[in-house]
Amino acid sequence: MFTITARSADDTRSLGAALARFVCGGDMIMLTGDLGTGKTTFTQGLGRAMGVKGRVASPTFIIARVHKGDPDLVHVDAYRIKDLDDLETLDLDTALEESVLVVEWGEGKTESLSPNRLEVTFKNPVAVDELSENLEHADSNIREVTFNPVGPRWTGEDALEETLREAVEGAYA
Repeated sequence: MFTITARSADDTRSLGAALARFVCGGDMIMLTGDLGTGKTTFTQGLGRAMGVKGRVASPTFIIARVHKGDPDLVHVDAYRIKDLDDLETLDLDTALEESVLVVEWGEGKTESLSPNRLEVTFKNPVAVDELSENLEHADSNIREVTFNPVGPRWTGEDALEETLREAVEGAYA
């Protein structure tokens, strides 16, 4: 497990784009974080670097979006999903085992979809009460992004941490 500081939305997109070098069909990436912490922004960077067609937008109201590419990117908002049966009834226009699956709000619901997944947690290190008291001093775009590789597929990616760090830290060198 490792944590990287993203100082802007562009940094968050850069992390997603850098991750695209490692993903392949059948991969699952589970994103966790409060509203507005960068889950969809991260997925936009991932999708753009994967070369998917169209704009990557939050799937909040439709629960899942399939972005065509090679492989496809399936972007799921599991906030309103109670269990895996709900996900199976979505009738996605792609095979999950051939797509990259990105699940927002999946913690505690979708882990059984894959024993191999990359769990990514987004946190704003500035507490909301501190932010409101110190708006002129706080940078609300700063995010602590923690990557937790689960299973041999992800724990065997030795270059993952270095590549992701370089994607963000290189911009400030």
